[in-house]
Amino acid sequence: MCLLLGATGLCQMGAQADLGEAPVTLPTVGTNLTDLILRKRKITVRELGGCMGPIWPRYYLDCRSVIFVVDCANIVQISSSCVQLLSVLSAEPLQSAAVLILFNKRDLPCTMSLVELKSLFRMDDVIRSAPQSISTLEISARSGQGLQEVLSWLFSTRSHDTG
Repeated sequence: MCLLLGATGLCQMGAQADLGEAPVTLPTVGTNLTDLILRKRKITVRELGGCMGPIWPRYYLDCRSVIFVVDCANIVQISSSCVQLLSVLSAEPLQSAAVLILFNKRDLPCTMSLVELKSLFRMDDVIRSAPQSISTLEISARSGQGLQEVLSWLFSTRSHDTG
């Protein structure tokens, strides 16, 4: 299972991308369970909205990968996202999970540069000290920018699973 934390309807976008439709994004409120079929493989993704942060740990067992979404347009929320990310990375059940950090809403003019965001998150230090394999991507859920890279990462991560 893959956990999608702080989600913005990315599973819905993935399903629409397979159909060739323009992405529609809605904030994830609560939890959604979605099966994506990528190259004839089923990947189960559980989306948990950012407001569900206090109960995220209940979903960590049996999780092989984590996608953590940062809303780059919400400057006030970025420091909170950093604290949540560190909490996720330090969770014992996720020590061997592959992690993808998505910097979302990169298409909006009010966002910080990627260099500023990574500096604020101290991303180099996080990647160096975390036991997990961590990747980062810039995306725009609204335009679909980066969606194919996310799906490729999911497939690649899943193809390394032994179960």
